Amino acid sequence: MKISFNRWWVVIGAVLVQLCIGGVYTWSLFNQPLSDAYGWDSNGVYLAYSMVIFIFALTTIVSGRLQDKYGPRKIATIGIILYSLGLMLTSTAESLWQLYLYYSVIAGVGIGFVYVCPLSTCVKWFPDKKGFITGIAVGSFGLGGFLFNSFIQSFIASVGVSKAFFYQSVIYIIIGLIGAQLLRQPKVNTEEVSSKIINDNEFTVTQMMQTKSFYLIWFIYLTGTITGLLVIGLARDIGIDVAGLAPAVAANAVALAAVFNAVGRITWGILSDKFGRLRVISIMFVLTAIAVGLLSTITPNAWLFFGIVAMIAFCFGGFLAVIPPLTSDYYGIQNLGANYGLVYQGYGIAALVGPMLIPLVGGFRSAFLVAALLTIVGLLLSLFVKPPLKLKKTI
Repeated sequence: MKISFNRWWVVIGAVLVQLCIGGVYTWSLFNQPLSDAYGWDSNGVYLAYSMVIFIFALTTIVSGRLQDKYGPRKIATIGIILYSLGLMLTSTAESLWQLYLYYSVIAGVGIGFVYVCPLSTCVKWFPDKKGFITGIAVGSFGLGGFLFNSFIQSFIASVGVSKAFFYQSVIYIIIGLIGAQLLRQPKVNTEEVSSKIINDNEFTVTQMMQTKSFYLIWFIYLTGTITGLLVIGLARDIGIDVAGLAPAVAANAVALAAVFNAVGRITWGILSDKFGRLRVISIMFVLTAIAVGLLSTITPNAWLFFGIVAMIAFCFGGFLAVIPPLTSDYYGIQNLGANYGLVYQGYGIAALVGPMLIPLVGGFRSAFLVAALLTIVGLLLSLFVKPPLKLKKTI
């Protein structure tokens, strides 16, 4: 009973901090109000979102190593403080460069410091249910955007877009600091967690980078998430432009994507425990390719459009839930924070490349076609991933 009690408190802490940083997914609520309030170009404002995703992903390279060394509580606490400070400063931004500095850089670094901590910690507490527990952790991140959606809309309407950032910062620092204090590493070979927490094969970052599987997993992450990042971030605009929906109707796609994103993370995580990570990854690639392929070739009605968005978001969440335990399966748990931080850069690059496809190839439909082709490439790559050879013991 003591094991269960202790480790579920850690899960509660993970959920709390992930819900807070998941507020980054509410950016679509700020894009137009900021443009209207300050006369900024809408593309310039949206760039702040692409940058914050890229910067937080890039930060995980450092934060993963730090949390392995100093523990998740300290690093997550620093991250929550930086994230909330960035939002507080964003409430004072009066130019685009200030928006980029305060929101994309400071808040983005804060998100990056927090993100890896609950993932790595929960996997260590639940070595027997990696997919399930990772699904809960990353599912909370996806759910954060949905949970705070109505609050933020209310703040923007009542106090204005700038002050809405300030109120966010207050809410997140209170909830996030409580959650961060619940995070701690289990003590190996004690009554808390058995010695099976440590894999027979534990890779350092350098050793991981010497395996072919690392590069295949990295590209699978990129090709698996690029479609979701493209569609989810612009779901409302796609509904208006491609499906011909009224703006008010198309806006429902944002909430729909948030829900299916979160549900997909938990569902696919559980399925990966039961049927295997790579088999589940291949299925997600197939479903994503079909969904985005339909967007590139037909003009969907409202119901079909919402169904396509739901499927893409559902599979997108799955990649974020299945890749962390796959990394742990192949490269061990001791250095999971640092190892996954590097693997996660595939997602960071996808965050930049996804939205750039639209102006690069000349519109939504062409971008969807490219995304479908990249998804098929990812599917083929998933067929060649093999567990790395065991490390030779050194004296």
